[in-house]
Amino acid sequence: MSRLNLDEFENTLIFKSLTDSGYLASIADIAKPEYFKNKSIASIFTIIKDFSERRNTLPTITEIKAYLVTDEQKASFKSLVQSFSEIDKNLDKDELYDNTEQFLKEKAVYHTMLNVAEDVSKGKVDTSDVLQKFEESCNISLVTDLGFNMYDDIDLLVDDLNAEQRFIPSKWEWLDECLGGGFLEGGKSLYVFAGETNIGKSIFLGNIAHNIAQQGKNVLLVTLEMSELIYAQRICTNVTKIPMRDLKQNGPTIKHVFNQEEGKIFIKEFPPATITPNQLQAFVKKFEEKGIKIDAIVLDYLNLLHSTIGNNSYERIKHVTEQVRAMSYTFECPIISATQLNRSGFDQDNPELATISESIGLAATADCICSIYQNEEDREMDIIRLGMMKNRYGPRGTTQAMRIDYPTLSIEQADDVDLEDFEDDTFSALAGLAN
Repeated sequence: MSRLNLDEFENTLIFKSLTDSGYLASIADIAKPEYFKNKSIASIFTIIKDFSERRNTLPTITEIKAYLVTDEQKASFKSLVQSFSEIDKNLDKDELYDNTEQFLKEKAVYHTMLNVAEDVSKGKVDTSDVLQKFEESCNISLVTDLGFNMYDDIDLLVDDLNAEQRFIPSKWEWLDECLGGGFLEGGKSLYVFAGETNIGKSIFLGNIAHNIAQQGKNVLLVTLEMSELIYAQRICTNVTKIPMRDLKQNGPTIKHVFNQEEGKIFIKEFPPATITPNQLQAFVKKFEEKGIKIDAIVLDYLNLLHSTIGNNSYERIKHVTEQVRAMSYTFECPIISATQLNRSGFDQDNPELATISESIGLAATADCICSIYQNEEDREMDIIRLGMMKNRYGPRGTTQAMRIDYPTLSIEQADDVDLEDFEDDTFSALAGLAN
């Protein structure tokens, strides 16, 4: 980004604020009087903003003069108005808003630095609060796109209806059918697997990463609770079908199998509760800088991300989920993650959304949530079940048995297992014991 003459741009900003109500509305909640080096401009901006909020219209020159008390204020305002003649009235809108956004970001960062320095001098050091302030300053955004016009843009809608929706299949038929084809390739979607502690959420996420990579896709797997190499071993045993205990003796075979793989899985470890969604986004951008397109992000798991916003777990997790889902827009790829169930969801068949742990805000934000559950009989048969808790792309409430091979941590759809038949078999066995 080229350097902007902040002092010179102040005149442009105040001119547009005085003549364009839409422009003023877009910056009114962000721009602060202290951002202006010219105190006369700062006072005039305050008058314009206050008047607009009270009257819902811009003040005229005469109305502004009514609020100027001293001769010095009147002279400064007269000089300011005269300087408007030097401003090009046909400003490019995109350039104007880009420059305004840069002006506000730089001013916000500068004043954040001053406030932090003052707090430090007083012995007030709260690093989380400092991080939050800088993140808020750097995330200032002015949106100028008016969105989709249902009448003027109807041709775009028709074209979209006829266009083939592109998906990345999970390679599990039941899940792909529920999702209308798989994970949305263009992103704008967050998929979450919810299960109790030690149910196998990471195994599911590892299988999904492999299933996507098998299709020639690049997958970023971010782990927040186990090391990169341990996760790599889990995926290795899944890909090669060599039991974990035998991997050490099969180095040549492992190399051969992975040389045949078309896609790539990048595994990155961060300590739990140390990285925010913004920091994760900055990390993903490093792949773009190296010319690598990430086709899917697998995050293990949402609750372990850190947030500087929120006074409790509900607010913190809700903010994290919203930020992570927003990343799927930024990188145009689906994001698949996991979360915990609370105690009421433990050992429960087909648990409901109310059993989501820590924050129901996560359930409200995610596009699709699959429960992972297992009863005692399932464990004996190496069966683990999926239940569709929430689904914006199709039906919910349905369930599917999955077969898990624990030596190789491989999961496949178990179409030969039916829930009702299994319950009947269990009942029959109990009846036989009673006799």
